[in-house]
Amino acid sequence: MSEAPGALDGLRVLDLGLIVQGPQAAQLLGDLGADVIKVEVPGIGDLGRWTIISPEDTRSPYFIACNRGKRGITLDLRVEAGRAVLLRLVDTADVLISNFVPGTLERWSLGYEALAARNPRLIYATGSTFGPAGPDAQRRGADLAGQAAGGLIRRTGPTDPTPIGATIADHLGSQNMASGILAALYARQRTGRGQRVDVSLLGAVIFAQASEYTYTFLTGLDPGEVDRGHPLIHGLYGVMPTADGQIAIVGVTPERRDAFFEAIGRPELLADERFTAPYYAPGVRHELFDLLAETFCTRTTAEWAKLLREIDVRHALVRDYGEVARDEGVYANGYLERFEHPEWGEISTMGCPIRLSETPARPGRIAPEIGQHTEEVLLEIGLGWDEIAALREAGAI
Repeated sequence: MSEAPGALDGLRVLDLGLIVQGPQAAQLLGDLGADVIKVEVPGIGDLGRWTIISPEDTRSPYFIACNRGKRGITLDLRVEAGRAVLLRLVDTADVLISNFVPGTLERWSLGYEALAARNPRLIYATGSTFGPAGPDAQRRGADLAGQAAGGLIRRTGPTDPTPIGATIADHLGSQNMASGILAALYARQRTGRGQRVDVSLLGAVIFAQASEYTYTFLTGLDPGEVDRGHPLIHGLYGVMPTADGQIAIVGVTPERRDAFFEAIGRPELLADERFTAPYYAPGVRHELFDLLAETFCTRTTAEWAKLLREIDVRHALVRDYGEVARDEGVYANGYLERFEHPEWGEISTMGCPIRLSETPARPGRIAPEIGQHTEEVLLEIGLGWDEIAALREAGAI
């Protein structure tokens, strides 16, 4: 039986992106069936290739994670011959993705207007740090700038706020980019025309905090300290230390508090009306969490998880990456996949977080070597071997 087609089979994506924001958006489209062609500078490649594990292990987690399943070509867009090849690729493409420094493609005569004039059906998606308009539009930045400028770092703790330990602004930006591209592809079915899609790290981080920002708009106040939980959820909702780790209590509704306090061996807390009230003021919540922490430290995480399951209280173990990677549930859902790498043996890799019943995702597994598919792709668009040799001699590929 032949493999089911992907939702985006037949679409071609040109990925000019760097590091995470653009490449991960392109990769998601590839997981859903698109043919993604990764375009890199000859001899240098995507800057993500240079974020290596160590001097002794030059593999790049960033490049491997965000470019699996793509076909890789080299093309120097700084020279006329390289730009001419890209234009021929644009003639065959449905989507072009980039997150260069704003204005870079325009300086190379590869801006939206120029490419849309050549291929009116092209979806031209760009990602920036601060957005395409306003006084900061031309500023350079990266994930940390998005986290800082978007107010996220201030939300990470009551003292010494620190960045999130993942390139979360980049990842959020990539998801917004993919969403915008899919919307533009749908609109193209009606209009026959492509359009420009603009997303940014700043916009992604602000949108991800919609509820918290709305609280500030309504009250004029900051949401307040995180305090092991969430400042806008005034209940039993937070992380507790255990004898060997931490466990997240994901909400104990008022009607279940009696059973909760009894089950954990703290029935005396029921006598304090502050702790049985439907709403906990921040100071009360802080005091209650301190009391509960004393109790939760007396048993292991596994023991608490068993008890919380028995009384039907929502919870989750606070896990590190190794623990997640040993969870068979994440493989059953396709969030992670195991496969045999030709060089590294059996490894785990990212799957696709989206499941489609009729057009299932097919996550790629191996990221391309720099320029691995250059000749293959150029032959597909009609270049001959002599032309390819001339491009190589000129340093354009």
